[in-house]
Formats: sequence, C-alpha cells, structure tokens
Amino acid sequence: MAAPDARALATLLATLDDASLGVLLHARRVPPSATWSDYFDAADALLDAASVLRGVADLARPSAEALRTAVAGGQPVPAGEDRDLLTRHGLVDPEGHPYGAVIAAWDDIPAPPAEEPVAPGPAESAAHAAERAFAASTSLADLLHSALAAPLARIGSGALGAADRRRLIETGAVESPQAADELLAIAGVAGLVSDVDRHWFVTQRGVRWLATPTVTRWHDVARRLRDTLPEAVRTPAGGWLPVAGWRAAYPFDAAWPERAERLSALLGRWAMIGPDGDAPVWAHPLRDGEDGDETAMQALLPAEVDRVFLQNDLTAIAPGPLDPLLDMRLRSMALRESRAQASTYRFTAESINAALTAGETASSLREFLTALSLTGLPQPLEYEIERASHRHGSVRVGPDWSGRTHVSADDSALLQAIAVDQALRPLGLVEDDGVLVTRSSPETTFWMLADARYPVTAVGADGTARAVDRHRVAPDEQSAPAAEEVYGPLLERLRAAHAADADAAWLGRELEQAVRSHAVLTIVVRMPDGTEREVTMEATGLGGGRLRGRDRGADVERTLPVSSIASVRPA
Repeated sequence: MAAPDARALATLLATLDDASLGVLLHARRVPPSATWSDYFDAADALLDAASVLRGVADLARPSAEALRTAVAGGQPVPAGEDRDLLTRHGLVDPEGHPYGAVIAAWDDIPAPPAEEPVAPGPAESAAHAAERAFAASTSLADLLHSALAAPLARIGSGALGAADRRRLIETGAVESPQAADELLAIAGVAGLVSDVDRHWFVTQRGVRWLATPTVTRWHDVARRLRDTLPEAVRTPAGGWLPVAGWRAAYPFDAAWPERAERLSALLGRWAMIGPDGDAPVWAHPLRDGEDGDETAMQALLPAEVDRVFLQNDLTAIAPGPLDPLLDMRLRSMALRESRAQASTYRFTAESINAALTAGETASSLREFLTALSLTGLPQPLEYEIERASHRHGSVRVGPDWSGRTHVSADDSALLQAIAVDQALRPLGLVEDDGVLVTRSSPETTFWMLADARYPVTAVGADGTARAVDRHRVAPDEQSAPAAEEVYGPLLERLRAAHAADADAAWLGRELEQAVRSHAVLTIVVRMPDGTEREVTMEATGLGGGRLRGRDRGADVERTLPVSSIASVRPA
C-alpha cells in the first residue's frame, strides 16, 4: 500500500510550477524519457532510495546539515530558506518533516568527510599574478591556433589525446601535460572549443577571442569560469567563496572533493587565485561578483606592440607582445618559433604559399609586411614572396562538368610528376585529354596536393581562382536549455493526467495497491444518512466502481461502492 508521505509528495508536485518541478527532476537526475503517467508515479519514483540518495548528494552544506539534524533529532526543519529548498527538492514535506523514505535511506548515506584544514600557500604579488595571467592567456591562444591548424583528438574519457598533448608540448604551446589538460578544460568551459566527432574544434567564439587584446581575453574567460561555478561555492553577489572551504560545500556527494580540486586548479591555472587561495588584488572585484579591474591589470603587463623587425634571414621579431589581431594575420604567413614576450616568426616557402592559398596576394603580403615592419621589407623576403606568387597557381584543382575533379597545369612535366607521385596514389588520378581527373572531392584533392608541397590553387567550375580555408570552425555552443524545456513532454503528461479531485485519484491508487497486496484495511464508509461507519476488510478485488473484500469482523464477503468510501488506512 502507498505510504502517506507519497500522497503528500504527489499533492505537492502538483502545486509546483514547471520551472520548480524541472529543477527538482534535474536534481534527482530523472531521465526526460521517464514513463510516469501521473504525479503518483512521480512521487513513488522520487521516494525510491536511489533517488533520495541523489537528492541528498545535490545539497549544499547548510541545507544538508539542516536535513541531517532533522533526521537525527526527529524534529522538522525550521522554517526558512533551507526548509523551502528541501521542500522543493522533495525531501521534506511543507511542514519540514523528512519523508519516511528519506529517514529510511539515511543509514545508506555516507557520513560527510571531516573538514581538513588547508594550509594556505605563500602570498603572491600582484605583478607576479599578472605575469601568470599573461602566460596563461598566451598559452591558451597558442593552443587554439594549433587546434585551428589541426583539430585536437579527444579520447573516450573526454581528455586530450596523447599525441596532441605531446605535439603541444613540443611546439612550446604548453609547458606540461597537466597544463594542456587544464587549458583545454578552461577553453571548453569558456566556449572557445567544442567537441565534434571526437575532436576538439575551435568555435566561432574562439576565433573572435583570438582577435581581442590580452587583458580582454583574460577577463572574458575569467568571467565565464566564475559564472559557471556550482552554486554552493558562489556568493549571493555572484562571486566565489574562499577556496579553502570548497571541499566541504557538498558534504554528501562523494565525487565532489575531487571536482572541487579540479575547479580550484582551473582557477589557479588562469591566475584567478594564487597559492594562498585568494584572488590577486586586481581581480578582487571579479571575486566579489563584479567585473575585474582591467586598467589595474594592464598596468602590470608589458605593453602590446604593433610593429616588428623584419630580418634578412626571413624572420620577424616582435619586441614585445604583438597585438593579437596582427599576430593572427602574421601567423597565417609565417611560423611562430619562440613564445615569449619578444616572439620570433619565420617565413618559409610553405608558409607563404599557405597564405596565398588562403586568399592573400603578393601585393597584399607586401603591403601588410611593409606597414608592420620597423625595418622595411628585406630583399630576401620580397624575393621569396615574388617566387612563391609566381609558382602559386601553376597547378589548378577544381570540378569539371561531369562532377569529377580535374587537376591541370601549364607545365606538362609537373603534371606528369603529380601523376606518378606515390603520395597521391589514394586519389586515383587518371590522365584524360591533357589533365588529370579523380573522383575525390576538389577539397580533398587540393589539400593532398598542398601537403605534398605542390604550388596548387583552387578554382571554381568557371576556372576562376577561389580561396580555400582549411580551418574547420565549430559553431558557438548554444546555452543549455532550461530544465522545464528538457522535461517539457514529461511535465505536459503529468499536468494532463492531474485530476481535479486529487483525493479521489489518490484513493483509487491506494485501493489498487491494496488489492494487489491483499492488504487489510480499515475503511471509513459514508452511510446514506450522512453518518460514517468503519469496516475492517481484506481487499480482494476492484472493478465497476466497487471494492470487494472479506469483512474480518463478520467473516463475510462485502462489496462497497468506491463513491461511498471516505478514507482508508492500514488496519
């Protein structure tokens, strides 16, 4: 037979609005595909021991302590915010009494770990913290540039693949495997990368982020990290509580301490907190729920530069942090070699050819580099640009009228070399009337030829050149839907099934369960004259609006109209 508190919970669920009920279902990790028919099904499921354990694990320390005290002392939770929250989460009734299922499950709830005092580290100067913030922002930018060139592989656990982690370290983008993992996690939280087909791709937001100044970059990510922290470690003003107390924020969640360590590590990696656990002085407003002091932070960072020294050895040296927008364009035509405040870029035939492929011209390259240079355009670099532009486009790749891809060149010897190149065998190139044709797509053919270092250009069906960008950028991730949207169909079904006469609906459920278990009930029956009479009987059948059973007192079979039953209780 259904417990009385299940009926009370079902009645409470019916009074909640969609937003509150959605939050409750999310906290209990109810799948949106749950097949509940009505609020009574929902109450039964939410009072299941496993669901209760999930609900308790989701409680922040104040509410968890209030519930623990109520269970241990047999007293209701005092009126206030904690009672309201526990009621909305389906753990206590509106008067603050824990439901019987909560009390019964309490022995299976692990005791919260003892609060271990955390010894704070040394205090950090504002200048050193700003230096760490600059290094983190620069390293994350390098990681995103690497992901633009080649998406980062994601293994089954969601972590960065070992080969890509090693590549990032070898190129100097990150300093260690831990730094790679933490910076990628930060990028994911900030929406700068997105998981697509088991790879991490830079999002459109990430591309825009790369073009913003360093201080703005840092604050954009810091705000996102702060705003996505769990509620139990946030302040009412929107900041965050002292990190030393985070491990105790969710006392009944066994997985929380590890998660708290991971979150504090991300804040430390991004220089939002120092070794002592506190925010740098220029980040105090951010810690308190406001915007950080960008001016104070900028004063501690080296000034960004907008000019470089172009050298005869085909290198460019930036005497300080290069303006991010200029850095992005310079990277499109040169390889960044050193990653420090004074960075070095190297021009090669391949890097210049890649810029031409992406839409640059010899004229646009010369114009940009001349304006960027403090030393003019060195003759060796100008020669390399002219040579690359002269060769660029001597091999053309595009679609033909039949849907195949054709490869053409003015130099027949070059075309013959392509035809016999073993690296291009997967394309299945076949000679046809002075050109090579393949059934591979124009994009695939183009990039295989480019990777084989042929001076290739892409053309359209009409033969005109077109720019090809190898970077695959993921769309920005949409914000997560509200809980009531996730559970929309389920909530609609519960509302539709809700009867206007909840007492009659619950009585029917009680009688059905009593019949299934052959329970002995004390039934209060309304007599025709308005009086009430109690009958003790074993329920044996229900149908046609009548309850059948054996009267224990008279030892006879009785049939009672359900419409005459006022209430039932266990005998």
